[in-house]
Amino acid sequence: MEPTAATLAPTPLIDSDHPDVVDFARRHAVGDDDRERAVALYLAVRDGFRYDPYRIDLSADGMRASGVLARGYGWCVPKAALLAAAARAVGIAARLGYADVRNHLSTERLRRLLGTDLYIWHGYTELWLDGAWRKATPAFNLGLCERFGLLPLEFDGVSDSIYHPYDRAGQRHMEYVHQRGSFDDMPLERIAADIVATYPNWVAEPVSADSFTADVERENA
Repeated sequence: MEPTAATLAPTPLIDSDHPDVVDFARRHAVGDDDRERAVALYLAVRDGFRYDPYRIDLSADGMRASGVLARGYGWCVPKAALLAAAARAVGIAARLGYADVRNHLSTERLRRLLGTDLYIWHGYTELWLDGAWRKATPAFNLGLCERFGLLPLEFDGVSDSIYHPYDRAGQRHMEYVHQRGSFDDMPLERIAADIVATYPNWVAEPVSADSFTADVERENA
């Protein structure tokens, strides 16, 4: 499906008209064409904001794109929203995609919080480049990948950037088990209801800042 007006428009959660999002997009969308600008935005979101799956806030304020800019960290769903918002801010059509994935590598605390290795509503971004939708997954920042022994997800604007099935050592990493489809806006009500029902401990337990990075470093020392 080709882009529609909705894939370029701001929404309450993909707030591409927010002044901070506009400024971020203009500063980082460097390149001679949409592909180069999209790659530059991808790297800015991937590495500029620490991945933190411990501290989640399922409110609109906690999930919208501009909130990632304000906090300096996020997990896959809001980071994907930020990339979509930044792309729309510079005229690149963008939408959100979701899938359920089985994570074969995690921390002990995250496994305890979730009670499973199945992650529902994993978020990524789809960008319209050179006549096709390209998947881009800006979740894991480069520093985290290096600490965790993961292969970083690269994006060239041509091939899809999705989770690797194996890590650097050849161990199982991510497995896509169910595709939930593509959306012009984040279906927050559905995401929040499913996450609360599936992972009540993940939502309820407060976790201190930087503890995910600390857990990764300790378990991989």
